[in-house]
Amino acid sequence: MEENKNFIHAFIEEDIGPGGRFEGRTVHTRFPPEPNGYLHIGHCKALIIDFGTAEKYGGLCNLRMDDTNPLREDEEYVDAIKEDIHWLGFDWGDRFFYASDYFQQTYEYALELIDKGLAYVCELKPEQMREYRGDLTTPARSPWRDRPRQESRDLFERMKNGEFPDGAMTLRAKIDLTSGNFNMRDPVLYRIIHKSHHHTGDSWCIYPMYDFAHPIQDALEGITHSLCSLEYEAHRPLYNWVRDNISCPSKPRQIEFARLNITNTVMSKRKLRLLVEKGLVDGWDDPRMPTLCGLRRRGYTGASIRNFCERIGVAKSSSVVDYSFLEHCLREDLNENASRAMAVLRPVKLVITNYPADKTETFTVENNPSRESDGTREVSFSRELWIEQEDFMAEPVKKYFRLFPGGEVRLKGAYVVKCTGFSTDESGSVSEIYAEYDPDSRGGDPADGRKIRGTLHWVDTRTAADAQVRLYEDLFTDPDPDGPDKDFLTLLNQNSLTVLDGCKLEASLAGASPGTSYQFMRQGYFTPDSKLSSPGHLVFNRSVSLKDSFKVPVASN
Repeated sequence: MEENKNFIHAFIEEDIGPGGRFEGRTVHTRFPPEPNGYLHIGHCKALIIDFGTAEKYGGLCNLRMDDTNPLREDEEYVDAIKEDIHWLGFDWGDRFFYASDYFQQTYEYALELIDKGLAYVCELKPEQMREYRGDLTTPARSPWRDRPRQESRDLFERMKNGEFPDGAMTLRAKIDLTSGNFNMRDPVLYRIIHKSHHHTGDSWCIYPMYDFAHPIQDALEGITHSLCSLEYEAHRPLYNWVRDNISCPSKPRQIEFARLNITNTVMSKRKLRLLVEKGLVDGWDDPRMPTLCGLRRRGYTGASIRNFCERIGVAKSSSVVDYSFLEHCLREDLNENASRAMAVLRPVKLVITNYPADKTETFTVENNPSRESDGTREVSFSRELWIEQEDFMAEPVKKYFRLFPGGEVRLKGAYVVKCTGFSTDESGSVSEIYAEYDPDSRGGDPADGRKIRGTLHWVDTRTAADAQVRLYEDLFTDPDPDGPDKDFLTLLNQNSLTVLDGCKLEASLAGASPGTSYQFMRQGYFTPDSKLSSPGHLVFNRSVSLKDSFKVPVASN
């Protein structure tokens, strides 16, 4: 069977093949996140393409912090990015860098461009820069474009030495003021920012723009293929211009791919930060957030997210993926790997009136029917149990196969019981349900072979562990909250979080630790909350429900 290759692989194989631009060289990629926030699922696609491409060709992938703007960057984000990448199963070895590691070389390359007459110091203020930018029929302009090289060099050195305030001057490339690609209309290479940098401190007060610094960093690190999302396609001519007009040691190739867009969420780091700063979510790692730390806290696995990104493929044109496909990939993983358990989220007491009051017995149940090697566990059973409120109806509707007066059900792995009555509280709500068990149905199968249509999960009241359970829905009511002319803050789903207190879990879950996933019978997949749960205060997040009607898409290449 022919291997399915995406267009990036085709380009790389051409480049490293006979006569290719990188013939005989090791494929070398990089992942360059900006440490001004937490990685989200959109970054994850780029991350997997960068690291995964290097893996595929036995190459290398660097992790480089794009810290060229000190205004919002912080070491907190650096640590979080590293944690997320390791969680996904990737490693960069000793190839960890900061863009700021190259500030001196980048400065020297800027001087080289000035000396070649390819860069100049411009004194246009930001608002003037916008005014003089021109349009498709009007060229851009700058009164400082023909400034003598030595004068620009002197001013640039004085900029570096801190003699001018923020915004007073910029260093611009001298390319083409008439270009139809506005990125080539003498773009800014350096700006003045008097702010301490998280990595270099106060060593610098001028900082390179990403479009200038990035090709230099790639070249200095020996990157062969700079894989970027599609919005950088229009920036590629500038990438190549910088690369080709400085005396850099190598000539990387930039290749663009479509970024990941998912329904019912936003992918803008700015908008995600706004949710955090306004207190609309519980931090960057809120389980409703599309951040990797939020998805991890909710119970997503690194394997499910890698599988999701690999299956949606690598495309050249933008598209939107339904969030339910991400959930589908998680269900597939957890159905295979999650341990089973019984938990009652909205409990009501079931009293088995003919069962001895002083008796307790145990039943052996499987931990995972998909994997026999996971073994079994013991669950206790006594006269009083917890069952779900929704599993009883005083007046059953048609085709209701759970418990009702006179009806029989199977208690998972235990006995068949028949409802004999119920009692209500002052408000009229059912407070207790009464039943009798069939002693000859141990294990759940009646000795006389009669057919029992309903099976309920349950928890022994004597050994139950109390817990809070948190149920999640989409963070936004609109599948496209990021759409044009929409205020995403007005589209927040007020029912995106439901908190249930007083839930009853089987005793084996009392010691559950974050990072461990369970399938609660008939309820979904759950994991202990990494921030809120503790041995004396159990808090479980529902990672995803059991229901899955999603049609798996065909990957694009």
